[in-house]
Amino acid sequence: MTTLVIDIGGTKLAAALAGNDLTLTGRREIPTPASKTPDALQAALAELVAPLVSQAQRVAVASTGIIRQGILTALNPDNLGGLSHFPLVEVISRLTQLPCMAVNDAQAAAWAEYHALSAEITDMVFLTVSTGVGGAMISGGKLLTGTQGLAGHFGHTLADPQGPRCGCGRTGCVEAMASGRGIASAARDDLAGCTAKQIFAHAAAGHLQAGALIQRSARVLARLIADIKVATDCQCVVLGGSIGLAEGYLAQVKTFLNEEPEVYRVTLLMAKHQHDAGLRGAALLAQEMAF
Repeated sequence: MTTLVIDIGGTKLAAALAGNDLTLTGRREIPTPASKTPDALQAALAELVAPLVSQAQRVAVASTGIIRQGILTALNPDNLGGLSHFPLVEVISRLTQLPCMAVNDAQAAAWAEYHALSAEITDMVFLTVSTGVGGAMISGGKLLTGTQGLAGHFGHTLADPQGPRCGCGRTGCVEAMASGRGIASAARDDLAGCTAKQIFAHAAAGHLQAGALIQRSARVLARLIADIKVATDCQCVVLGGSIGLAEGYLAQVKTFLNEEPEVYRVTLLMAKHQHDAGLRGAALLAQEMAF
């Protein structure tokens, strides 16, 4: 059976067709609408899937935010403004006329990355550092979602009580400091108004403030990983997302993590499936649910 898989993020929307062997074909990607209103998102999704939908028998969606009974809610509305209560499964089913399931994007990606690890790994954490900071946990070989879909939202744990206010309403969240949005919002002077991607380019060219902003992000993430290790005793942490996969970023996180006492350290890995982890995980979960 062919599954139409969709990945909804704060910056981009992606879609592809996944066969029984989980190979992705026909991959398409467009920017997430700037307005991020329900109407704008529906229009963008319709454009995205139009060339693919006739070849699929079902749809699996990996989306940023919390998914509860097919409803998308945004823990941080800044990442998906206007979508505080979006009937995601209903909308996609209506657009495609196909049965649909939805899961948090980090949880989907974690499931794909878990299946790419050796059989000896039964407990792992996946972190995605992109527009926001998301995450998911595998414990005893099972994906943990929690009773309200909150499990793994490590980006909204506290990094600095004196830090910037997060879009979720808390002050000093990891996401507010380590994410692409957090990096960009802290930029000053000649970097003011730059995107995280531009700041990484400036850092590669030796710009001191740009390098310091990325170092701050990596340090915050390393401290989060130390907390995760002591809280979950996971065997490894897998890093993904546009920031997490950026050249040199994982090495910086490792450097800062190695400054922690040994008990807080854990093996760090880069996501094997790179930017397609959410798509592959959604396809895998669709297969297992067999809806």
